[in-house]
Amino acid sequence: MESTDKLTDTNAILAYLYETFPLCFIAEGETKPLKIGLFQDLAERLADDSKVSKTQLRVALRRYTSSWRYLKSVKAGAQRVDLDGQPCGELEQEHIDHAQAMLKESQEKAKAKRAAQAPKAAPAGKAPAKKAPKKVAVPARKTERPAKAAPKAEPAVNLVQAQLTDLAKKQRVNVKLGMTPVAGVITDINKEDIHVQLDSGLTIKVKAEHILL
Repeated sequence: MESTDKLTDTNAILAYLYETFPLCFIAEGETKPLKIGLFQDLAERLADDSKVSKTQLRVALRRYTSSWRYLKSVKAGAQRVDLDGQPCGELEQEHIDHAQAMLKESQEKAKAKRAAQAPKAAPAGKAPAKKAPKKVAVPARKTERPAKAAPKAEPAVNLVQAQLTDLAKKQRVNVKLGMTPVAGVITDINKEDIHVQLDSGLTIKVKAEHILL
């Protein structure tokens, strides 16, 4: 059963063409000039192939024929080839001139782009400006502060576990959360579930055994 997964990435489509037509599309090294009208042959040969569309084929073909290695292959004496690698005649001079002009333009653009991205060198005769020495911060002397008086110990409060029958709405209680009880107010009692709004604003649902009075 044929795969119905369409190839949308141009590199993936080129890899598919290298594999399907290895005598026409060359994956590495020097390429061969393609037959004029090859796109139509390609579209017909792959008409029943669900992997590629005509639009994607056209994009992949354009990238292949605009690569530097392809443009370098368009030279005097080279033979065009069809999908099966069969010769289809020599190149015309105008096609050679056009390919060389495209190659030169593309290489000049790449060179200009690299130059724009390269770091700018300092003008001749001028030494690079020296960076000012970093100032070392001197830590300020600590001034001795009078020792704070120890906080007065609050009287201990003995809390006991509540019974469900001892609880009522709007009653202030303490809820066991971790090591320290948290104060709050009972907002609702639904059977064994007690809803408590803590002083922090958070509302929680607990059982009676988690409440201290």
